[in-house]
Amino acid sequence: MHEREAEAHGLRCLYQLIDLDVLGLQADALPGLLQAAERMDFSGLNITHPCKQRIIPFLSDLSEDARAIGAVNTVVLRNGKRTGHNTDWLGFRDGFLSGLPGASLANVVQLGAGGAGAAVAYALLHMGAGRLTIIDPCTSRCTELVERYRSRFGHDRVCASTGIATSLAGANGLVHATPTGMASHPGLPLPASLLRSDLWVAEIVYFPLETELLRTARALGCRTLDGSRMAVHQAVEAFRLFSGLDADPDRMHQHFIAQTQEKGAPAS
Repeated sequence: MHEREAEAHGLRCLYQLIDLDVLGLQADALPGLLQAAERMDFSGLNITHPCKQRIIPFLSDLSEDARAIGAVNTVVLRNGKRTGHNTDWLGFRDGFLSGLPGASLANVVQLGAGGAGAAVAYALLHMGAGRLTIIDPCTSRCTELVERYRSRFGHDRVCASTGIATSLAGANGLVHATPTGMASHPGLPLPASLLRSDLWVAEIVYFPLETELLRTARALGCRTLDGSRMAVHQAVEAFRLFSGLDADPDRMHQHFIAQTQEKGAPAS
C-alpha cells in the first residue's frame, strides 16, 4: 500500500517486510533491528504483534495517543530520535465509521486486551461507547487496561469481565481483537451459539479477510466489518507520519484488496 500510494504522489518508496518468524528471531531482537533500520536510513517502521508494547522501552518519545494506549504500531525515525505513535486507534475509528455507519455503541463487548485491543478500546471510548466490556484470558492485562481507561474516560463506561455469555446477552456489538482467526491461529474466539442476528460484529484480523468469525456472523444475518478498513486507515496515518503527505484512503483500500486477492484471500 505504501509503495503504491507513494507512486501516486510521484515518489519512490521502498517498504520492506521484517518478519521475526521468517528470520527465526524473538522480540528481544528489537534493539538490534531498530539500530539496523537507523543505519539504513529508514524513515520509520510499522510494528505488529507481538511487539507493540515490547518496543516502547527502546523509543525516545511517545505521542500522546501512544502513551495513553500503552502500545505503538508506528515508529518515526528522524533526527536521531525514535518516536512511537499509535495509528491503530485512528484506523479502527475511521474504518468503523465508514464500514458500519449508524451502528449502536450503547453496549459493546470487546475480546482482547493486548496492543491492538488497547487501541480499539481507546477508539470505541473516543467514539462515545456508553459501556465497553473487555474480556481477555490474561486477567491482569485486562484489569490494567480497564483501570487506565477508567481514569481517562470514566469509571462507569468500561469494565472487565470473564463471563462472555452474560456480557453478550445485552450487547449491541462485538469487537474481536485477538489473533484468533489468523492463518496461524485458525478457529472461532467464542462459541458460535453466543452470536445472534441483531449483533454487529467487527473484526481486526485482515489476513484472511474472511475469518471464521465473520463467516459465522454473516450466516446469522449480523452486520459485519472485516479487518481491511482498520488496516488501511492506520496505514493512511502512518503514511502521513513517514512522508508528510496525505494519502487517499479509497485508493489505498483498492490497493489493499488487490494485494489480498493476489495472495489468495477472498475480498469482502
